[in-house]
Amino acid sequence: MRQKWNALLSLLKKYDGVLVAFSGGCDSTFLAAARRTLGKERLLAVTAVSASFPVTEKQDVEHLSTQLDIEHLFMSTDEMQNPNYAANPPNRCYFCKDELFAKLAPIAHSRAMVVVDGFNASDRAEDRPGFQASLRWNVRHPLNDVGLTKPEIRVLSRWLKLPTWNKPASPCLSSRIPFGTAVTADNLNQVERAEEILKAENFQVVRVRHHGALARIEVPLRDLPRLQDPGRWTRIVASLQHIGYRHVEADPRGFKSGRLSEEIPSKIH
Repeated sequence: MRQKWNALLSLLKKYDGVLVAFSGGCDSTFLAAARRTLGKERLLAVTAVSASFPVTEKQDVEHLSTQLDIEHLFMSTDEMQNPNYAANPPNRCYFCKDELFAKLAPIAHSRAMVVVDGFNASDRAEDRPGFQASLRWNVRHPLNDVGLTKPEIRVLSRWLKLPTWNKPASPCLSSRIPFGTAVTADNLNQVERAEEILKAENFQVVRVRHHGALARIEVPLRDLPRLQDPGRWTRIVASLQHIGYRHVEADPRGFKSGRLSEEIPSKIH
């Protein structure tokens, strides 16, 4: 594993500078940690902010960039204005990443940098429409290039004492909305508020799947008994109804990343 870390640094050193598409998650934070070797002037981290990016994640990114001592910028993206994105097709992520990289490209060009993202060897097994957008914009994937997997990135992040080494994955809020259901600022806000209610109940890994008037809550199976404790459940249901959901369910299958991808209606394939 250390050999892969050294290979990553050797690869990044070949560039005059790198612009990291920085979400504040485990992978992009691990990439940004290369600043320790490259030097502050050769690494820029840029975070896209839109209605699909939770406010708490923005706060985490601010703290992280200070902790890592990296140059960092926030940048607004407008994927919500693209009807192809708002219609929420199965390749929705393509339109989001296309918007992101289109705005990162001129920043990188002005600084003679290459754009890099957190795509890694573990991601090869998944359907990632955003990867196609990265190819269009010549985004580099150094973690994948040196064969680093997600578990290896977490182990090395812990070795580097990065606070994100065990941070749960946190995809954009749009991933909570079933494909074919329009993505709007209102339903993204409702999802964000609902998940904050669950996190306030100390559920670290949680998804609130937005099915119109129905909120379907996913937590890991080990947490289901705690979620369904009568007193806590009554409190959660009341809170979610207060923000606009009429019905609240706990998914008995537990949490599964990307579950909505398994439930794509045949008419939008």
